[in-house]
Amino acid sequence: MSSIGQSIGVSAAYATSTSRPRGWLIRRALLAADVIGLVLAFAVTENIFGGITKGQSFSTRAEVGLFLLTLPVWILLAKLYGLYDRDESRTDHRTVDDLAGVFHLTTVGTWVVIAGARVTNFAHPYLVRVTVFWALAIASIVVTRTIARRICRQHSSYLQNTLVVGTGREARLIAKRLEQHPEFGLRVLGFVDSGTGPTAAGVEHLPVLGTLDDLPWLVRSKDVDRVIMGFPNAGHRDVLRQIRELNAIGVQVDVIPRFPELIGPEVDVHTAGGVTLWSLRPFRLSRSSRALKRAADLVLASFGLLLLAPVFAVIAILVKLESPGPVFFRQERILDSRRTFRMWKFRTMVADADERKHEFAHLNVHAQEGGDGKMFKIRNDPRITRVGRVLRRYSIDELPQLLNVLAGEMSLVGPRPLIPEEHAFVTAWRRRRLELKPGVTGLWQVNGRSNLPFEEMVALDYRYVTNWSPWLDLALMLKTVPLVLRGTAGAQ
Repeated sequence: MSSIGQSIGVSAAYATSTSRPRGWLIRRALLAADVIGLVLAFAVTENIFGGITKGQSFSTRAEVGLFLLTLPVWILLAKLYGLYDRDESRTDHRTVDDLAGVFHLTTVGTWVVIAGARVTNFAHPYLVRVTVFWALAIASIVVTRTIARRICRQHSSYLQNTLVVGTGREARLIAKRLEQHPEFGLRVLGFVDSGTGPTAAGVEHLPVLGTLDDLPWLVRSKDVDRVIMGFPNAGHRDVLRQIRELNAIGVQVDVIPRFPELIGPEVDVHTAGGVTLWSLRPFRLSRSSRALKRAADLVLASFGLLLLAPVFAVIAILVKLESPGPVFFRQERILDSRRTFRMWKFRTMVADADERKHEFAHLNVHAQEGGDGKMFKIRNDPRITRVGRVLRRYSIDELPQLLNVLAGEMSLVGPRPLIPEEHAFVTAWRRRRLELKPGVTGLWQVNGRSNLPFEEMVALDYRYVTNWSPWLDLALMLKTVPLVLRGTAGAQ
């Protein structure tokens, strides 16, 4: 068969696949969420101020009509900011990731309305009223988008059948991660490669369904919506041909980058002479950046401690009533290459838990086959009290770490605080994680926390340190909140 005929045959094979319209669903849901959010903000503003305000020469009914006429402009701005297009391609895209875009949308949209009214001399908007609408619009759009995404993720159209091309370490790792995060809506059917690759704990049940040449038939027969390209045992040209064919017929293609341990969300993508390059900026955290991070820690930790003081008192009473012993548990953790500190937590175990650790060593899940011997974790640990189990589930036991933040021993966001026994396994480039203070939360918590093997956790810490920015800290704090509320944050 000629190359043209082969290409036509492959395209025909793909064309029979029926795609689940995740993009169609989520775009319309988010559009509706934006309209509802804007209408709610407008209605509340009208209710607060009511009637005709300063400089306004038309009725409330006319004002409502004019607002409704501006809605297409708001939707157009949202489209230009890419607020409807990222959920289809980005598996872990959340409303938190939209915050900058929503802020820009409402700010620019509000100023466009003000400018239009001033230029045409049609009205003279009252500044306080406009400011209230602007603030309400940001809040309401964020809330309605969150609700819209939650509804969409319960719909069958959101679920995408997924194939992973390759059977190497990276391919098996991404398959494992997708199975650990069902909220991504990706159902991994199996692998595609000419080899079998090493078995990885957690994905032994996923079969190798065929070779790269079988991909057209697999996409058609299994109704595949997304293909993740790892590093298959195939030639460069063959892989490119398949990616182009998949892209042409509307199958979402994700490509695992080379050096995935280094490529973070903050990486810069640019071109040089038509060649795409990823730029890894050197880690040079300036004094002003460190001062900004420390200032944010001080302000937020102080506010948090003041706000949570009554909660601390209640928890202290419950811990005391549950079992004899101190209210707080203090454990040695690594601060940097030379110093350690004592990390504060509410006590969640019986007072002599450390002395009895050897009694339950055989229950350590990491000591079992396929586990990570560098770490210690017992499911349903019998040393945990009833109150402690609740505190751990929602990470309430870690609130006293705000005291460590205030003392300058920890940061709100940072690498995972390690005990000395774990730190002994941190060598070579991994010690870069010590360049920032350990955090109450971080990439390790958002991406699986206690379910992560030690090496992956350390690699995430390295990525955090080398890609640090204030926006990354803000995003990680906001992403931690729903995990804690759902009781899926685990324990340090």
